[in-house]
Amino acid sequence: MPIPQNDPAIDRRLLRDDVYHRLRDAIVDGTLAPGEQLRDGDLATWLGVSRTPVREALLRLAEAGLVAAQPGRSTTVTSLSERAVREARDVVAAMHQLAVRRAVGNLSEAEIERMRQANLRFREAIARGDIETALRVDDELHAVPIAAAANGALAAVLDQFSPVLRRAEMLRFSSVAGVASANRHDDLIQACAEGDVERAAQIAAGTWSTLDPAPRSPDEQ
Repeated sequence: MPIPQNDPAIDRRLLRDDVYHRLRDAIVDGTLAPGEQLRDGDLATWLGVSRTPVREALLRLAEAGLVAAQPGRSTTVTSLSERAVREARDVVAAMHQLAVRRAVGNLSEAEIERMRQANLRFREAIARGDIETALRVDDELHAVPIAAAANGALAAVLDQFSPVLRRAEMLRFSSVAGVASANRHDDLIQACAEGDVERAAQIAAGTWSTLDPAPRSPDEQ
């Protein structure tokens, strides 16, 4: 497999999570393409680490459905199937709904304002077709109620399953649906500001449950 040459080595103080996030992001953005075979030695060389954290990361990626591992044989990047997106979407929607239920009523005005500012940047990014920035500030916006919910298990579940939806989000944000997402954010922020738990929770769930599943992979057609 071709290994990128221009990325710096990982800070060893946060080795395990950094390796996982670097590999996860490389799969989501297509650097590591569907069907590509992953060799832990090659990946370790690329990231400047030993094979152990790479192997641990590959196990986590397999749990998320981003790679398929055959013990003693090979590990490959999976094709994103409609079923995988649908299942992850349902879990992620439920977790965001729970986060908002726990957060509304506890959000400070400063936190609400952070959500507003993130959505302003989101609109600007969508308008200029900057999908990478749109994804980043969308994460920033939704991170506010997640942090306010202060539920480590909830955050861990989102960390596992949200990457499966990233490609579907990219398709949404690159279309006219991106503007609708910004409007939905406005409604969510307003409901949070007003302390309307039920409305905010409904909007939060709908934001994720309306993501279109990915096209079927050949083995599911």
